[in-house]
Amino acid sequence: MAHWFHRNPIKATARQNFDLGAVASTGPANKICSDLREARSKLLDIVSNPNIAVSSLKSAVENYFSLLQGFQQACDEKGGESKLRYSVNFKWTNSLKGYEPSAQQDVVFEMCHMLVNIGLWYTKHAAMLAGSKEEVSMDEAKEVHSCLRTASGIFTFVKESLVGKLLNTPEKGEDLDSRILVAYIEQCTAEAQEVTVARAVELKHSSNLISALAYETAKVFRNADSSLAPLEVSLVGKWRKYLQLKYLFYMAYAHCFNGVTLLEKEKCGDSIKALQESEKFYEKASSMCRDYASTKGPGSTAKPAEHLFFRKLGPLVKRNLDKSTRENGFIYFHKVPAEVPELEEKAMYGLVSPEEFPTPSISSSWTAETYNAFDLSRAPSEKQKDKKKEEDIKPIKEADIAQTGKDPKNSSGCIVS
Repeated sequence: MAHWFHRNPIKATARQNFDLGAVASTGPANKICSDLREARSKLLDIVSNPNIAVSSLKSAVENYFSLLQGFQQACDEKGGESKLRYSVNFKWTNSLKGYEPSAQQDVVFEMCHMLVNIGLWYTKHAAMLAGSKEEVSMDEAKEVHSCLRTASGIFTFVKESLVGKLLNTPEKGEDLDSRILVAYIEQCTAEAQEVTVARAVELKHSSNLISALAYETAKVFRNADSSLAPLEVSLVGKWRKYLQLKYLFYMAYAHCFNGVTLLEKEKCGDSIKALQESEKFYEKASSMCRDYASTKGPGSTAKPAEHLFFRKLGPLVKRNLDKSTRENGFIYFHKVPAEVPELEEKAMYGLVSPEEFPTPSISSSWTAETYNAFDLSRAPSEKQKDKKKEEDIKPIKEADIAQTGKDPKNSSGCIVS
């Protein structure tokens, strides 16, 4: 299953010690800085490994962000923005730009980039679950679905609640560029809907429902691709091939099951036309598989045409087209129309929405006394600051996604896509 996912690299960041020197004027204030350093380091270690349990990630996120809240919101009687928001400089790479870093002296900048990394972790964890063994259980399928909805919700939170607070507008192609965030949101939403489509196939739901779900899923993949269209091909070309492939695949799926529905309604001519259209989309998807596999750029490498789920769609289309053609020749004698039968515009069930990201509450370590112990008047001037050479950002070594590498044995060929 992991072969069916395009996954962009985890972002790297410069080491952050939260060393405020004389600004942290008491033991409790220094303790918060030390705890922040340790919590950040632990969270980054977890994010680099998609095989770790969700519960471990959630605990690390809660620990770090609850401590970080004191750098965003004031903890005294005045309230409002924390005086510490601009006290620390953060540096991050972007998932599509290699190790070309972005930097801002702003804790909101840190929150944005760390959350993008956490969202990416959830997508990779979903891929790990889907490809971990030959048969994925109901509970594991639900967790895949939940992870993708959670990721979509995190990217949505960054886009709608945080990016607008930054002093500097994100540059084109950076992870905080609204077009990149929209693409991540839409991709995660569409992939979560793939779980629903596959489940509907497994449970042999009505062909009309499967067609409608597949059509809605195709449109969400297309929206993700459209969001990336204005960006440089060198950055998003491979990613866009994946999204276009998924759009073509699910359009083939939608027309195939629409053809089955029409035959059930004894509209044999319309059924043939729908299945012919499915065949065309499948052929385009087959070509896009080859393009994707040969395209260089950021992101995972896969050969989707070799996966069982993709290989099974072609024979399914052919089998149903042959059946409709045969039935028409023996029973119905309907004329095949020139126009392709319309697909149902909106599925009644199974559509996915992002899971809302709950902002962690501020840590109990932050009290008015501790907050007031941070004295910015004791911060060194620009002339007094140590002019040490800035540390290079080291590449993140991501753990391999654990998987069997074997074809799933269930009837749809997969759970997620």
